[in-house]
Amino acid sequence: MDKNTLTGLVLMGVLIFGFMWMNNSKQKQLQQQQQEQAEAAAKSDAQTAPVLGADSLDRGEIAAIPAIMREIGASSESSDSTARYTYKTDKVNLSYDGNIVSGTVKAADTIFPYEAVSTGRFGDNVTLTTRNEAVANLREALQDAQRYGSFARYRSGKAETVALKNSRLSLELTSRGGYISRATLLDYKTYLPENEHSNVIDTADVEICRPGCNEYSFELLSASRRFNTADLYFTPRQVSDSVVEMTLDLGNGAMWGLRYTLPEDSYVVNMEVFQKGMQKIIPPSVATATFVWKQTMGRNERGRTFEERNSGLYYKYLGDSPDDLSAQGEKQESLNQKLKWIAFKNQFFSMVMIPRTCFTSADVASKDLKDDPKFVKDLAAEAVMDYSSEAETPVSIDIFMGPNLYPLLSSLDKQIPGADEDSLDLTNLIPLGWPLFRWINTLIIIPVFTFLSKFISSYGLIIFLLTVFIKLILFPFTYKSFKSQAKMRLLAPEIKEINEKYPGQENAMTRNQKTMALYSKAGASPMSGCLPMLLQMPVLIAMFWFFPSAIELRGEHFLWAKDLSAPDVIFTLPFSIPWYGSHVSLFCLLMTATNIIYTRINMQNQASSGMPGMKWMMYLMPVMFLFIFNDYASGLSYYYLLSLLITIIQTYLFRYFTDEEKMRAQMKANAAKPKKKSGWMARLEEAQRKQQAILREQQKQQKRR
Repeated sequence: MDKNTLTGLVLMGVLIFGFMWMNNSKQKQLQQQQQEQAEAAAKSDAQTAPVLGADSLDRGEIAAIPAIMREIGASSESSDSTARYTYKTDKVNLSYDGNIVSGTVKAADTIFPYEAVSTGRFGDNVTLTTRNEAVANLREALQDAQRYGSFARYRSGKAETVALKNSRLSLELTSRGGYISRATLLDYKTYLPENEHSNVIDTADVEICRPGCNEYSFELLSASRRFNTADLYFTPRQVSDSVVEMTLDLGNGAMWGLRYTLPEDSYVVNMEVFQKGMQKIIPPSVATATFVWKQTMGRNERGRTFEERNSGLYYKYLGDSPDDLSAQGEKQESLNQKLKWIAFKNQFFSMVMIPRTCFTSADVASKDLKDDPKFVKDLAAEAVMDYSSEAETPVSIDIFMGPNLYPLLSSLDKQIPGADEDSLDLTNLIPLGWPLFRWINTLIIIPVFTFLSKFISSYGLIIFLLTVFIKLILFPFTYKSFKSQAKMRLLAPEIKEINEKYPGQENAMTRNQKTMALYSKAGASPMSGCLPMLLQMPVLIAMFWFFPSAIELRGEHFLWAKDLSAPDVIFTLPFSIPWYGSHVSLFCLLMTATNIIYTRINMQNQASSGMPGMKWMMYLMPVMFLFIFNDYASGLSYYYLLSLLITIIQTYLFRYFTDEEKMRAQMKANAAKPKKKSGWMARLEEAQRKQQAILREQQKQQKRR
């Protein structure tokens, strides 16, 4: 190999090696640049790309946000192109100006910009849970805004209270929902014990409804939405001392509100829906609205038994008599006819919704709260009523909140417009018994009781006078009963002779026949003593219903009784006796003792029945009354005590002024007179003869065997 060839090969190697070295250096530099770019891209992607498992708004949801905010903006007073929307106080706050949406979203005590949540660009150090919570909160707020549309801006706000007051009633109206949150009766106090075994009574003004325990609202429908006014914050305005308005300015000339009017010296407040331009939001084709009413009914009385028993949900069908949902247990019912009113009734107080145009139907429910010491019932009603978005005042409801006082409830027919066409019959809220007993109470007892209360302040004295009045009315029946008992007592020796002359079961028909013949000749009848007592029973039963329902007795003191409408507890036992309870009522004890004495006197006036067990049965009844009446109103036990004492006095007076020898002579004279047998007596004797013939035939057959 010559010199030139060798030199050429060396130069070529140097060139190749130099090229390879330079190429390798450029590749390393390029790889470094690519790695830096990849790291930068990865970092950018980490900030902008979705995290695995992270929630986010889709493009459709993001695109719909300006349109949602524009609809809310129609309610803004400043400009149709701007809007503010707050959801759940500070969870979501959005603003809209032109085409730009801004605001904040709160999640896990961290506040994020609206743009970060809507695009998913949260930045570093934000956990997956917090990211998802923020997105969920924004989505929930947007769905709520879309559902409520023009009403959405009133979904948040500050609850304010406005007062309405007259001489009888004090009302508090809350701007959240625009309803009456508290209704206080100024003339009545509660009488609740501090605890189950306490005699210390906590007194405060009676509250028909109280915050957190009573709520009502209207549900309005559009073509695709449902609005509930309970979720909205109204703007309150005190128009006058007797009128308050709650309004929602929905923009574009649309407005919806509630107007409350409370007249002086009245238990009735009128609630009126007033509106304008609502056909822009609710189509005229929508013809109904739903009135939703819920209440947890609080206790007011010392005696829970009767307060629970006489509390419940009442209603009246148009053109029919009032009815009630079962007062015991848990009950739901659909009422598919027009309703004149719906009432949530306590033992002595009621809250009644009386629409001017009736409820067209309703779903009602009642639930006992036996384990709750402060409440007795959970009540609910959802009633459908006529509505028109074009009418200025489509709905008007008169709300009665007051005592179950018979004269007051009967006077409401004249106070409430439209009641004269179909009587309200609100007096049926007072339980006065079945129709017969109710007539006695409404036609006799209540008028006399009301008349006496105008002149006498002591209700213990009024009950005494009422008892005397009733005894005077029943005097002829009582006297008739005593005379019959006296005749039966005078005939006792002769009846004994008949029983001894015809002993045994085989002579039963003959014995009865002879006894009846003796009664007929003497002019006596065992039924003549029972009939007068039966005629007195309706009055006694009517009083049984009247006293526990008479609000006039509530809180009235007499002797040791602090409240004649509740048991007169003199002391409380450290234990509970079955069917009796743990408290001891003195009037009930006195009534029981007097009843036992009266039973003994009454048995002495009657002929012996010949049945030893009957004697103990007669004494058992007063003992049973001790267990029954221990939990009843002390006024009722006091009335029965007075009634028994007067009856005992009458018995001794009758005995003193009755000449038994003269009565015996009269009976002998009656026996001597010829008696024409009545058809009934003839048939009875014929039946007895046939029965005796059958018995004789049976005896003959037994002897042959």
